[in-house]
Amino acid sequence: MAIQLLLLILGLALIVFSADWLVDGASSIARKAGISEFVIGLTIVGFGTSCPELVVSLTGAIAGSSDISAGNVIGSNIFNTLLILGLTAVISPIAITRENKRRDIPMTIAFTVLFILCGMSQTIFDFGTNGLSRLEGVIFLILFVAYIYSCFKFGNADEENGQEGKRLSIAAAIALVLVGLAGLVIGGRLFVDSATSVARMLGVSDKFIAITILAGGTSLPELATCVVAAAKKKGQLALGNILGSNIFNILLILGCSAVVRPLHFSGINLVDMGVLMLSVLLVFTSAYTGKKNVLDRFDGSLMLLVEACYMAWLIIKL
Repeated sequence: MAIQLLLLILGLALIVFSADWLVDGASSIARKAGISEFVIGLTIVGFGTSCPELVVSLTGAIAGSSDISAGNVIGSNIFNTLLILGLTAVISPIAITRENKRRDIPMTIAFTVLFILCGMSQTIFDFGTNGLSRLEGVIFLILFVAYIYSCFKFGNADEENGQEGKRLSIAAAIALVLVGLAGLVIGGRLFVDSATSVARMLGVSDKFIAITILAGGTSLPELATCVVAAAKKKGQLALGNILGSNIFNILLILGCSAVVRPLHFSGINLVDMGVLMLSVLLVFTSAYTGKKNVLDRFDGSLMLLVEACYMAWLIIKL
């Protein structure tokens, strides 16, 4: 237990330092390349911070543990949106741009709805089985490629790119991003392994481990990155990281997992999917309520409250 605690502390320290390097490097790349920080957060940072989820879900699919693959993605997306984005907004309100409202947030909602309809087809339509087939996995991957292409094609530089930050050469910025991503993945892995070992010794279910410990642990890179971005007044980078990670989780990670082995969701229910849907809808409504075009502290507090209620419900259902 002492060794696991030491690894936990080491993993958290590595995550904090790596997140700082990643944010500085990603912001510099955005300024140099003339691409918006949102798109950098959506793609480079979003993909990098989703690597732990990719490893966990693919491993679960190969091992035949569909609930681990699905629960990890559902839990991660809920954790990303409600806890991480909510906490980020409480620290520093996030401006929502016109493109976020017109394209990015609606597309996140659309992909989430598609996932729910495909994954819960038996419960909702009384048709087939709950899960994802290989064909649906291929469709998800095609949608993923199309979305990433559109982001780079239309992702021009925004107003945040002009803010002062560390002046780095493009080579140094890329190096910082790579080192930061590696540190986040390794640190997150250290945390997840030690926390999962403890949970299994306590005899908790695979679904609970996936939706809480694995989801929270594999989302630590997003958490660290967003908190650091908020502290550095890089709200679009933080928002892009969360939306990007969520889209990567659904389209790329579940798409790859379903192609490797069709997924069957035996332990996932409509409450889990309902909270997942509610989380992205709260991001959408925040642009039109309270202080318009801003994910403000009230919105963030509401997200944190919903996350707390969901965690309480999971604990009660154990």
